[in-house]
Amino acid sequence: MTFPATDGPDHDHDRLFSTSSEEFFDASGEGLDLADRSALRRVPGLATELDDVTEVEYRQLRLERVVLIGVWTSGTACEAETSMAELAALATTAGSVILDALVQRRNTPDAATYVGSGKARELRDVVTATGADTVICDGELTPGQLRQLEDVVKVKVIDRTALILDIFAQHATSREGKAQVELAQLQYMLPRLRGWGESMSRSGGGMGTGGGIGTRGPGETKIETDRRRLRARMAKLRRELAGMKTVRATKRSSRQRSGVPAVTITGYTNAGKSSLLNRLTGAGVLVEDALFATLDPAVRRATLPDGRTFTLADTVGFVRHLPHQIVEAFRSTLEEVADADLLLHVVDGSHPDPMSQISAVRTVVNDIDAGDVPELVVVNKIDAADPDMLARLRHSVPDAVFVSARTGDGLSTLVDVLTERVPHPDVEVCVLVPFTRGDLVSRVYASGEVLDLEHTATGTLLRARVPVGLASQLAAFLLEPA
Repeated sequence: MTFPATDGPDHDHDRLFSTSSEEFFDASGEGLDLADRSALRRVPGLATELDDVTEVEYRQLRLERVVLIGVWTSGTACEAETSMAELAALATTAGSVILDALVQRRNTPDAATYVGSGKARELRDVVTATGADTVICDGELTPGQLRQLEDVVKVKVIDRTALILDIFAQHATSREGKAQVELAQLQYMLPRLRGWGESMSRSGGGMGTGGGIGTRGPGETKIETDRRRLRARMAKLRRELAGMKTVRATKRSSRQRSGVPAVTITGYTNAGKSSLLNRLTGAGVLVEDALFATLDPAVRRATLPDGRTFTLADTVGFVRHLPHQIVEAFRSTLEEVADADLLLHVVDGSHPDPMSQISAVRTVVNDIDAGDVPELVVVNKIDAADPDMLARLRHSVPDAVFVSARTGDGLSTLVDVLTERVPHPDVEVCVLVPFTRGDLVSRVYASGEVLDLEHTATGTLLRARVPVGLASQLAAFLLEPA
């Protein structure tokens, strides 16, 4: 069963917790694995139009068979291997079978074919020998590099950016997410339009051409027509996303006016952010051992052991060299990070190089103008991590909290730290609220921090810390200082 995500704290599944930090989180497991979304997966290369239905039995349904190629320009051999391992994980998430992986050491990528003419021919031999139908490059190729390398290897060539965009397209579920991914793909595709033979350079002008309405006139080539259509579609998507951004901003400002602190979970892709969200709030969002399983942000309300409430938002994961098209298209979604009161930076403790992941995430956070937001590093997956690596992380990030969302280890410590780090309300008040205004007392409990309470003959005597807006409504019941 799939639970719908919500965009705000007013969700029906809000949970109340006891005053014990051990009971704050879901002790039964890492949350619900809502894998229904991936029950039906895209089969690349399968045609949808058949001349004869009997063709079905002769079709071979298979995943794309790929060879990976990378250029090692700097860093250590371990870093190069880690980058290729990440590319392999991306390709597997996209639905590919890895046949071979090659790395070339050179100072800079070749301007013509990315790997150089000689290595390109060697790559062609590997493709032929393995029977691959796709080559994936660990970097962003220029249109010229893409075309010339494809001419040599004689199979489809895609780069890291196109691969990530393909994964995003598979995982997007909401209307906003699909629009963001499509816009990013069109931004990537526009400068890479190219033709085969003369089809893209043929003029579309004149009364006798078959280009149809919109392509006749002074003489427009097919590639120009396609570019014009892409730009028109991009303009429409930007208008739609602008409207969605307004709705999201309205909901976010409503949460801010209510005085409820906002905590945003951020981190490298597949670090366990959604598992942690499920543990802390019982949100029931998708948990999957795959890169970029979460694209649509989920916002849930939670209550700290001291009674204060806050919102916890799960966002899209980051990755090294995250395509700038993704950052731009998802900017409205990433504003959840920039507007947060606290960033819960989740790190995969079982990764071979977690410090490089921390650096990559902080780079993206700075790119979206969220570098000034307070950060709490949470090292996840300690049950699967190497003890020596955990020791190095404790030395490098002394303020980090070490947890396992799968087993529950360290979650009580995380709750205690959250209780300290989540911002407290701004104004301390001492008021005598009449029994007829029980609604104000309820609001103090919901968005404030009750320090002392006493029921008297004339009303409820409260000493509490509350947001500025609520303090103004309580001003009429303030007690004079002694």
